[in-house]
Amino acid sequence: MKNPAFIHPAFALAAWTGLVLLLVALRRIGAAARQEVAVDDFKYGESPAVPTHVGLPNRNYMNLLELPVLFYVACVLLYVAGTAPAPLAIGLAWAYVALRIGHTLVHLTYNHVLHRLAFFAASNGVLVALWVCAWLAVERAASI
Repeated sequence: MKNPAFIHPAFALAAWTGLVLLLVALRRIGAAARQEVAVDDFKYGESPAVPTHVGLPNRNYMNLLELPVLFYVACVLLYVAGTAPAPLAIGLAWAYVALRIGHTLVHLTYNHVLHRLAFFAASNGVLVALWVCAWLAVERAASI
């Protein structure tokens, strides 16, 4: 039986990613209104003329579109297979979301590199464990 609880963390991380994207737009519009940037500063991504406080949310947004793709795939596999050890896999998925949110909050506030690295490394460990759960779920589903 398919368990929608595997998909809820994916929706949560997608919503968080959307909020960061909104912050990107707000920072860019605000900087343009204060004449800190020109439209051409974004012609090929971000030029060196873009202030850090404007460019940082965009970098974090890109982080949320890179490795988390594997998280979304694992969640879908767990949902489709429907045979995973649910409490463990769901807990891992929510832990991943929490760690990625923590990574963003560090990145966009005081940006201490070692603290950010700790969140990043922990989230990657959780992602590996989630993929092990997904692999086991797919193997179980295939043997049924």
